[in-house]
Amino acid sequence: MKIDELIHVSGLPGLYKIGASRNNGIIIEDIDTGKSRFASMRKHQFTPLGTVAIYTEDDAEELTKVFDTIEVKAGDTPVPSVKSSSEILFEYFKKILPNYDREQVLISDIKKVIKWYTFLKDRSLYPFESSSEEEE
Repeated sequence: MKIDELIHVSGLPGLYKIGASRNNGIIIEDIDTGKSRFASMRKHQFTPLGTVAIYTEDDAEELTKVFDTIEVKAGDTPVPSVKSSSEILFEYFKKILPNYDREQVLISDIKKVIKWYTFLKDRSLYPFESSSEEEE
């Protein structure tokens, strides 16, 4: 699976696979069960994971690069629970992305990154397929 196929839907737990789009929403597929359902644009906001980036002091860091850094440093720096204190989560993120923008990156953003990473890792969906692997 590629990161461009995944979406976060506000108000719904976890991540979903993009099915088809309609004028008034999209069809999403539950990753665990494979069941499809309609999510209305009136009720939900959609965030494709391929478009997510974390603000840094210089520019922004793509979510896949942040996930890669978490993966590389997982042996030395275990991923904390999202229920950990804010101080622990900020310290962890400082080790993962030292130059993240401390004014624009909120604790909720850090929790989402950790939640998404563990969600994908637990389901063996990370690391993502690259487009070059798919072409071969």
